[in-house]
Amino acid sequence: MSSAAEVLGAWSRFSRVAGDYLHIQDDAAYKDALALVNELMEQSHDSVDDPLKPVLDLLFQSLDEYEMKDKVFRAFHDEAMDIAKDVAVLSVLMDQYGLGVNDFPEIGSKSLVSRILSGERNLTKKHIQALSERFGVSPASFFD
Repeated sequence: MSSAAEVLGAWSRFSRVAGDYLHIQDDAAYKDALALVNELMEQSHDSVDDPLKPVLDLLFQSLDEYEMKDKVFRAFHDEAMDIAKDVAVLSVLMDQYGLGVNDFPEIGSKSLVSRILSGERNLTKKHIQALSERFGVSPASFFD
């Protein structure tokens, strides 16, 4: 078992190295923290005992805190939170697969897809089932 002095020493060394990443002050530090997260995620083995998990958790928290202070990020976050889950999933699928409103025969007409995306109409159970099968996603993805 480590002594308090060993833990304090290790934490002090960690704080000196990681301090700028854990207390992001500007866009340059934000970009550096994102790059570090990407690098660490490549090395992470995504298990319960992964030693990088606590470090990544701290970095994610730091990135989130910075984003919530930034007006542009905050506005984007607030707008994204107002989008219905089914519309958000449909939008992500469109973006990931480079699809337009004409590319969804399982939904119907271009105008119906547009009305769903604008929030005027909702996806039906039949639409969700067909989209789930086509894209290999769980139907639960479309619900809050």
